[in-house]
Amino acid sequence: MNATDRTPADLLRSALAADPGRPLVTFYDDATGERVELSVATFANWVAKTSNLLQGDLAAGPGDRVALLLPAHWQTAVWLLACSSVGAIADMGGDPAAADVVVSGPDSLEAARACPGERIALALRPLGGRFPQPPAGFADYAVEVPGQGDRFVPFAPVDPEDPALIAAGRGFSAAEVVERARAEATGVGLMGPASRLLSGLSYDTWEGLNAGLYGPLATGGSVVLCRNLDQLGEEALAKRIESERVTATAR
Repeated sequence: MNATDRTPADLLRSALAADPGRPLVTFYDDATGERVELSVATFANWVAKTSNLLQGDLAAGPGDRVALLLPAHWQTAVWLLACSSVGAIADMGGDPAAADVVVSGPDSLEAARACPGERIALALRPLGGRFPQPPAGFADYAVEVPGQGDRFVPFAPVDPEDPALIAAGRGFSAAEVVERARAEATGVGLMGPASRLLSGLSYDTWEGLNAGLYGPLATGGSVVLCRNLDQLGEEALAKRIESERVTATAR
């Protein structure tokens, strides 16, 4: 990866320039049997569209707080990189009442209604499907995002030293996210571009975010992100590790 990258969005741009066709995020939900594989190019396209939605329709910019009430999921990873692209602060599990924008999964809609600003709901259905009935007071992400532009340019430059992420109550600048992801790479088994890390950790801690997104992105590797991994038996897990060519695990 490019040593001059200072933000997670920079890391994604470098990954796109280097090898757009390689897998970046492979997502499993072991409660539903869902499997989704996103190449760098496909993931980056989702990020661009979501960034345009965030900056344009939701009027979010540098310093605005986006409460992400979402599980470890490929769409959550997209929102994290969209926040980085815009310069907004991604607040994982943050207080909706203190946020400028809230992005909620189906299980946290009541809590999300405390947000005084814009509200987006994600159905988290297979293939990015929409809600059968849109939740009252929310825009449905699956309805809003497809029409957004495939290229994104921020209205204002993103400063790597500005606040970018809050995880378990701790704040990180964009540069700190990149630096810490690189520094901790070998500790989670990421040895370089061929590394493929299987993570069953939640996204509510730095450790889960690093294993499930930032570490693989910072090292040119990829992640097999597993939700509800506790519902998978050891034999089935061993088969997944083999079939997905996993080189390290975080559980």
